[in-house]
Amino acid sequence: MEMMSKYQSQYLRKVRRNRQIVTLIRIVILIAFVGLWEWTAKEGVIDSFVFSSPSKIVICFVDMVKDKTIYGHIGVTLYETVASFLLVTVIGILCAVMLWIWPKVSEVCDPYLVVLNSLPKSALAPLLIVWLGANMTTIIVSGVSIAIFGSILNLHTSFNGTSQDKIKLIYTLGGKRYHALTKVVLPGSIPSIISNMKVNIGLCLVGVIIGEFIGARKGLGYLIIYSSQVFKLDWLLMSIVILCIIAMLLYNLIAAIEKWCLKRY
Repeated sequence: MEMMSKYQSQYLRKVRRNRQIVTLIRIVILIAFVGLWEWTAKEGVIDSFVFSSPSKIVICFVDMVKDKTIYGHIGVTLYETVASFLLVTVIGILCAVMLWIWPKVSEVCDPYLVVLNSLPKSALAPLLIVWLGANMTTIIVSGVSIAIFGSILNLHTSFNGTSQDKIKLIYTLGGKRYHALTKVVLPGSIPSIISNMKVNIGLCLVGVIIGEFIGARKGLGYLIIYSSQVFKLDWLLMSIVILCIIAMLLYNLIAAIEKWCLKRY
């Protein structure tokens, strides 16, 4: 036991050290990139009007924080992204459950889902604007349309991959298909559901930004389009940086939920 404990502690130290090294390398790369960007902009190696610089982006952000205009844009984009993400999660799980419960429906719908999933979703945004109008609901629908079909297909595939022996055991003990779903399929698919959510949060953000490009009057997507039209490229690059930070935070939030679920289940 002492030897096992010794080897285990060595392994844990090695894993911790490796994680620290990876984190350090990431920080060094980020600092080097930002420093190189700032230096090349100041020295005139790159055109600071076109490529801006980290210092200009920070100044631009501070100015927009002072006049409180940035809060509205970030808040709108976050709201639309979270709303579309929740809709995709709920609708995706419900549709995948229905397809698993009724295999005949799955056989009929499968080719349609594949075709819809392969459509270029950015091409749907102008149609959605025409059909539904230029409003927040349309942008949320745009975010949903990007992720929903792939989500249904992936979840349905995960449900079908559940161990058939466990399902047969449920039936042997007198259970119904409902019991197999709630006792085996859904609990066994939690890792797949969480992984699907990690992908969907990014896709929903992309869909929302596409919608804001076309039919919004507020939001980071609107700010990007507006700043490009009036050549305020500091605003444009600041919006892109904020989007990167939002995407990272949302992904890490889902990852934290994943760790909690895996510990619990």
